Amino acid sequence: MNTPSTAAMPLQPAFALARNAHGRLVLTLPDGTVHEGVLPVRAFPIAAPGEGLSLMGADGHELCWVDRLDTLDPAVRQLIEAELQAREFVPTIEKILAVSSFSTPSTWQVETDRGPASLVLKGEEDIRRLGGRTHLLIAGGDGVQFRVRDTTALDRHSRRLLERFL
Repeated sequence: MNTPSTAAMPLQPAFALARNAHGRLVLTLPDGTVHEGVLPVRAFPIAAPGEGLSLMGADGHELCWVDRLDTLDPAVRQLIEAELQAREFVPTIEKILAVSSFSTPSTWQVETDRGPASLVLKGEEDIRRLGGRTHLLIAGGDGVQFRVRDTTALDRHSRRLLERFL
Protein backbone atom coordinates (compact mmCIF):
# COMPACT_ATOMS: atom_id res chain seq x y z
CA MET A 1 0.00 0.00 0.00
CA ASN A 2 1.41 3.38 -0.97
CA THR A 3 0.99 6.23 1.47
CA PRO A 4 1.82 9.82 0.57
CA SER A 5 4.93 11.16 2.24
CA THR A 6 4.90 14.43 4.11
CA ALA A 7 7.37 15.82 1.55
CA ALA A 8 4.65 15.49 -1.08
CA MET A 9 2.11 17.49 0.96
CA PRO A 10 0.39 20.10 -1.20
CA LEU A 11 0.90 23.74 -0.39
CA GLN A 12 -1.87 25.64 1.37
CA PRO A 13 -4.73 26.69 -0.94
CA ALA A 14 -3.77 29.80 -2.87
CA PHE A 15 -4.46 33.13 -1.24
CA ALA A 16 -2.49 36.33 -1.50
CA LEU A 17 -1.17 38.34 1.41
CA ALA A 18 0.54 41.72 1.17
CA ARG A 19 1.07 44.92 3.14
CA ASN A 20 -0.74 48.09 2.11
CA ALA A 21 0.75 51.61 2.19
CA HIS A 22 -0.17 51.88 5.89
CA GLY A 23 1.64 48.66 6.81
CA ARG A 24 -1.54 46.64 7.40
CA LEU A 25 -1.95 43.12 6.06
CA VAL A 26 -4.30 42.70 3.10
CA LEU A 27 -5.67 39.23 2.34
CA THR A 28 -7.03 38.31 -1.09
CA LEU A 29 -8.95 35.04 -1.04
CA PRO A 30 -9.19 32.63 -4.02
CA ASP A 31 -12.69 33.97 -4.84
CA GLY A 32 -11.24 37.49 -5.26
CA THR A 33 -12.55 39.07 -2.05
CA VAL A 34 -10.11 41.47 -0.41
CA HIS A 35 -9.85 42.04 3.35
CA GLU A 36 -7.74 44.81 4.92
CA GLY A 37 -6.38 44.83 8.46
CA VAL A 38 -5.99 41.06 8.72
CA LEU A 39 -4.45 39.68 11.92
CA PRO A 40 -2.78 36.27 12.19
CA VAL A 41 -3.63 34.43 15.41
CA ARG A 42 -1.92 31.20 16.47
CA ALA A 43 -4.14 28.43 17.85
CA PHE A 44 -1.35 27.11 20.10
CA PRO A 45 1.32 29.86 20.33
CA ILE A 46 3.49 28.12 22.93
CA ALA A 47 2.90 24.39 22.50
CA ALA A 48 2.71 24.26 18.68
CA PRO A 49 3.62 27.63 17.16
CA GLY A 50 3.97 26.26 13.62
CA GLU A 51 0.60 24.53 13.58
CA GLY A 52 -2.88 26.00 13.42
CA LEU A 53 -3.12 29.65 12.47
CA SER A 54 -6.17 31.73 11.73
CA LEU A 55 -6.20 34.86 9.59
CA MET A 56 -8.78 37.08 11.28
CA GLY A 57 -10.61 39.99 9.70
CA ALA A 58 -10.85 43.43 11.30
CA ASP A 59 -14.32 42.43 12.56
CA GLY A 60 -12.85 39.50 14.52
CA HIS A 61 -14.16 36.75 12.24
CA GLU A 62 -11.93 34.05 10.79
CA LEU A 63 -11.26 34.50 7.08
CA CYS A 64 -8.80 31.71 6.46
CA TRP A 65 -7.34 28.74 8.36
CA VAL A 66 -3.76 27.57 7.89
CA ASP A 67 -3.00 24.05 9.14
CA ARG A 68 0.78 24.43 9.08
CA LEU A 69 2.96 27.48 8.48
CA ASP A 70 5.56 25.41 6.65
CA THR A 71 3.04 24.68 3.85
CA LEU A 72 2.79 28.36 2.92
CA ASP A 73 4.65 30.17 0.19
CA PRO A 74 7.86 31.53 1.79
CA ALA A 75 6.95 35.19 1.09
CA VAL A 76 3.51 34.78 2.69
CA ARG A 77 5.00 32.91 5.66
CA GLN A 78 7.54 35.71 6.17
CA LEU A 79 4.77 38.35 6.28
CA ILE A 80 2.79 36.30 8.81
CA GLU A 81 5.82 35.61 11.01
CA ALA A 82 6.83 39.30 11.00
CA GLU A 83 3.30 40.28 12.08
CA LEU A 84 3.24 37.63 14.80
CA GLN A 85 6.64 38.67 16.11
CA ALA A 86 5.45 42.26 16.44
CA ARG A 87 2.30 41.18 18.34
CA GLU A 88 3.52 38.30 20.49
CA PHE A 89 5.58 39.10 23.54
CA VAL A 90 6.69 36.03 25.50
CA PRO A 91 10.13 36.66 26.99
CA THR A 92 12.23 33.61 27.85
CA ILE A 93 13.65 33.48 31.38
CA GLU A 94 17.35 32.72 31.23
CA LYS A 95 18.17 33.33 34.90
CA ILE A 96 16.26 33.95 38.13
CA LEU A 97 18.24 36.52 40.06
CA ALA A 98 16.10 36.84 43.21
CA VAL A 99 12.65 36.30 44.68
CA SER A 100 11.20 38.51 47.40
CA SER A 101 9.59 35.64 49.31
CA PHE A 102 9.10 31.89 49.07
CA SER A 103 5.38 32.34 49.61
CA THR A 104 3.04 33.98 47.15
CA PRO A 105 2.59 36.65 46.09
CA SER A 106 6.27 37.19 45.47
CA THR A 107 8.26 39.47 43.21
CA TRP A 108 10.85 37.84 40.98
CA GLN A 109 13.84 39.57 39.45
CA VAL A 110 14.78 37.72 36.27
CA GLU A 111 17.09 37.98 33.30
CA THR A 112 15.30 37.26 30.01
CA ASP A 113 16.27 37.05 26.37
CA ARG A 114 14.93 40.62 26.14
CA GLY A 115 16.78 42.02 29.14
CA PRO A 116 16.13 42.30 32.88
CA ALA A 117 12.53 42.08 34.09
CA SER A 118 10.46 41.92 37.22
CA LEU A 119 7.34 39.82 37.62
CA VAL A 120 4.86 39.23 40.40
CA LEU A 121 3.88 35.61 40.93
CA LYS A 122 0.39 35.74 42.46
CA GLY A 123 0.11 32.02 43.13
CA GLU A 124 1.91 28.77 42.45
CA GLU A 125 -0.87 27.87 39.97
CA ASP A 126 0.52 30.65 37.73
CA ILE A 127 3.37 28.28 36.82
CA ARG A 128 2.27 25.73 34.21
CA ARG A 129 4.22 22.84 32.74
CA LEU A 130 4.18 22.58 28.94
CA GLY A 131 5.23 19.65 26.79
CA GLY A 132 7.06 17.70 29.46
CA ARG A 133 8.51 18.40 32.85
CA THR A 134 11.13 20.98 31.90
CA HIS A 135 9.19 23.51 29.77
CA LEU A 136 7.29 26.11 31.82
CA LEU A 137 4.97 29.04 31.25
CA ILE A 138 4.83 31.57 34.09
CA ALA A 139 2.06 34.17 34.22
CA GLY A 140 3.17 37.46 35.72
CA GLY A 141 0.71 39.53 37.73
CA ASP A 142 0.50 42.14 34.95
CA GLY A 143 -0.56 39.56 32.35
CA VAL A 144 2.81 39.07 30.64
CA GLN A 145 3.62 35.41 30.04
CA PHE A 146 7.21 34.29 30.61
CA ARG A 147 8.59 31.02 29.28
CA VAL A 148 11.30 28.72 30.57
CA ARG A 149 12.35 26.53 27.65
CA ASP A 150 14.28 24.01 29.74
CA THR A 151 14.58 24.15 33.51
CA THR A 152 17.63 21.88 33.38
CA ALA A 153 19.47 24.51 31.30
CA LEU A 154 19.09 27.13 34.06
CA ASP A 155 22.02 27.77 36.38
CA ARG A 156 22.00 26.06 39.79
CA HIS A 157 20.87 29.15 41.72
CA SER A 158 17.92 29.70 39.36
CA ARG A 159 16.86 26.04 39.57
CA ARG A 160 16.94 26.11 43.38
CA LEU A 161 14.75 29.22 43.52
CA LEU A 162 12.32 27.77 40.99
CA GLU A 163 12.07 24.40 42.79
CA ARG A 164 10.61 26.19 45.83
CA PHE A 165 7.53 27.04 43.76
CA LEU A 166 7.09 23.77 41.83
